[in-house]
Amino acid sequence: MKYILGLVTVLFIGLTTQLSAVASPADSLVIRFANRTRMVIYAPDKAGIQALTNYDLNKIVREMSMQLDSLPDGKVAISREGNSYLKDTVLVVTKKKDGVTIVINDNEDSTKTKEDQNKRDYNRSKRKHSGSHGFDYNLSIGLNNFIQEGANTAYPEASYALRPIGSRYIALSMGAMPTIIGGKRASLKLYYGLELAWNNFMFDGNYIPEKTPTGIAFTDAGRELQKSKLTVCTIGIPVVPRLTFYNSSGRRTGHIGFGGYVNYRIDSYRKIKEADGNKDRRHSNFDLADYRYGLMAHVGVRSANFFVKYDLSPLFVAGKGPDVRVLTFGVGF
Repeated sequence: MKYILGLVTVLFIGLTTQLSAVASPADSLVIRFANRTRMVIYAPDKAGIQALTNYDLNKIVREMSMQLDSLPDGKVAISREGNSYLKDTVLVVTKKKDGVTIVINDNEDSTKTKEDQNKRDYNRSKRKHSGSHGFDYNLSIGLNNFIQEGANTAYPEASYALRPIGSRYIALSMGAMPTIIGGKRASLKLYYGLELAWNNFMFDGNYIPEKTPTGIAFTDAGRELQKSKLTVCTIGIPVVPRLTFYNSSGRRTGHIGFGGYVNYRIDSYRKIKEADGNKDRRHSNFDLADYRYGLMAHVGVRSANFFVKYDLSPLFVAGKGPDVRVLTFGVGF
């Protein structure tokens, strides 16, 4: 405490702009403590001393004491505007190995911070209960499979059997999800949007899809192929009601949803890659149905959305291809 006299003297000399360094003060206040420590306060007049009631002297002493602990003996350095010690200020003193960090928030900053936090809490609550009407962009990846609905001797199943890993699904989508019914721990939302998707059907054998006058044919190539696949590009509209869940702090923990979709075919092609690496790509409708519709389910865990899609409509035009439905599953981000 032997340095406090010098510290406080420097502090309050900085507050009195009319006091000369060599002139005698008009008024002074001397406080003597039991341990022979004295605190001397200089002021231009009595009003200046009375104005000390607006300051928090405890904060002044605490800050100087901590700074003294971090300074070598005989060295005292402190410079702080008096307004930093007005009452109702928040003084945060952090002592580290390399020195002392002091953060001062005055009443105005503290009020502003509190107001900003209140606004954030209000906006978060408003988004949770009212939902966001802005569009989000998502990427979905997954796998395709055929579900056989009816047998047809003209189309043996082995001729269009799929490779499980090679038959991939990719989709780009944008959608909105307004809230229908809001709640504290759960809310009902409606997801809808626009989706551009590619269904890749990679065949397991050396069969090539061909368009014929009577319908699509899966012809045996009679040679080893690296790959043979049929790709269908569609644009669609998914509509999925979702039940979204929140934890006690208002954060989303997951969701479940069940809805449907309608897709329109905008392109389709077959691609063959020979054993020597040569490629052949041809565009055609391959007697594929132009419209597809079906059911879909969503299961969400935080930011990941797992989905399953099942076509209620056949992939090919009736009588011109195998009677199969498409099952797709994957995850969206």
